[in-house]
Amino acid sequence: MNLNGEIRRDPETPVSSIHSQIAVDGKLVQARKKIYLMLNKPRGVVTTASDEKDRDTVYGILDNHANSRMIPKWVAPVGRLDKASEGLLLLTNDSEWAARIAAPETHLDKTYHVQVGTIADEQFIQALRRGVKTKDGEVLRAKEARTLRAGQKNCWLEIVLDEGKNRHVRRMTEALGVEVLRLVRVAIGPLQLGDLAKAQFRTLTTDEKRMLDRALRGKGA
Repeated sequence: MNLNGEIRRDPETPVSSIHSQIAVDGKLVQARKKIYLMLNKPRGVVTTASDEKDRDTVYGILDNHANSRMIPKWVAPVGRLDKASEGLLLLTNDSEWAARIAAPETHLDKTYHVQVGTIADEQFIQALRRGVKTKDGEVLRAKEARTLRAGQKNCWLEIVLDEGKNRHVRRMTEALGVEVLRLVRVAIGPLQLGDLAKAQFRTLTTDEKRMLDRALRGKGA
């Protein structure tokens, strides 16, 4: 190891993360650049690195884009969207930040637009807000729920969660005897999916990252 121009062989030699320059085999060792991505996950894509059923994964989306060469070797999804769900998915190599975003105890709002196979009346909406007991005995509730628009046989709801348990929305509606037809995550905290096209991704802007960090601090994370 070369430390500030001098060869050092003791692996316990103290170094400063600010003032020390370390080189190994002539190459300068630098801190890994942290990257924060937002992706519009399409339906049918899974959020694992590999899949035993050979289904498409979010890593396939990254690999298929020319600008993927600018992405570090490893980024991981922040939480999950199941195969049938769509929308906003964060990916990062900052594992501590990802854990704070995804942690249920953070109570960071996640907003979903959900098409259900019924015309939701006020009783249905209130049941989502009060809490629904699932078949396994767990009580799940929405922080907020409202109707966006309705057709003749189904409607779109906006559902906001601040817990984010496994298959939270689907299990709530199933407990009420209603099928989810589509589920799209449109926001995480203050970060909006916006007009990002399906199967496209981009780096978070400095303002977007700062905005999420402020939201985490506001939630005590």
